[in-house]
Amino acid sequence: MNTIRTLAGACVAAVASLCAIVAPAEAQNYPTRNITMIVPFAAGGPTDVISRIVTAHMAQTLGQSIIIENVVGAGGTTATTRAARATNDGYTLITGHMGTHAASVPLYPKLAYHPEKDFEPVALLAGTPILILARKDFPPKDLKEFVAYVKANAEKVNAAHAGIGSVSHVSCELLHSILDVKPVGVPFNGTGPAMNALVGGQVDYMCDQIVNAVPQINAGTIKAYAIATPARNPSLPNVPTTAEAGLPAFQAQAWNAVFAPKGTSPAILATLNAAAVKALDDENVKKRLLELGSVIPAAADRTPEALAALVKAEVAKWSAVLKPAS
Repeated sequence: MNTIRTLAGACVAAVASLCAIVAPAEAQNYPTRNITMIVPFAAGGPTDVISRIVTAHMAQTLGQSIIIENVVGAGGTTATTRAARATNDGYTLITGHMGTHAASVPLYPKLAYHPEKDFEPVALLAGTPILILARKDFPPKDLKEFVAYVKANAEKVNAAHAGIGSVSHVSCELLHSILDVKPVGVPFNGTGPAMNALVGGQVDYMCDQIVNAVPQINAGTIKAYAIATPARNPSLPNVPTTAEAGLPAFQAQAWNAVFAPKGTSPAILATLNAAAVKALDDENVKKRLLELGSVIPAAADRTPEALAALVKAEVAKWSAVLKPAS
């Protein structure tokens, strides 16, 4: 009996040793097949567009295709839950953002994941300023008129968003808390569909990331009242800042970043981070992101450690803003 136990123990130890050897080898050879990048919103939205631009270049560096998989629902938390539960082998990643990896915490008391505990930060991809937008025939002509109109008609007007917890939702929640109003919210399965509704005049206004709005603003299919950043954006030089337009308290900038499931190998994370950083340094990638109004992170902000610090700070920030409203 003792001999059997000894043999069994030896086998277990041998298997463990083999796994210890194989795991680093797999990480060293990574990637050897296609990678799935989950985007927690519909195709055509800001997160989707930024993800496609950056991951196309990352795929060239990694030597493997990165397949974008759009998974909609519950303000991005359906997809994020799935990503958190994925095998941590580097072949399932997610492009998360301010909503899925920060605002979701106060908004969803029974959230099936925690941004800080269930993910490994990989790299920040881009900052995306928030704009106050409206259908092209919405009566107010400027931001001051918009504020007065919304306050006077709070029970009649509506605001489109991409689901509870999405950037479009939480940024407008911040706006509404400043204005002390509670208009009707109209949810969509992604910012792309929400923007289509705004262009079609089916909804009154929305708060949206600049990436989704530049083409529509330039085409005149919607109107932009202000951008919620300290300075004007080069891609929309004629759109005033909220401070210039009379609402300095409303400051909001979203962000998009790559995350991997908790426990992913440090070697794999380093490989992915290096590919993302290389993509952000590419002139064509930078040009495309800047044309859309994105803010490209500085070198110091592209590390996993910097992203972890950002997530922690953003969870605290949005918990303070959204808990009273939830």
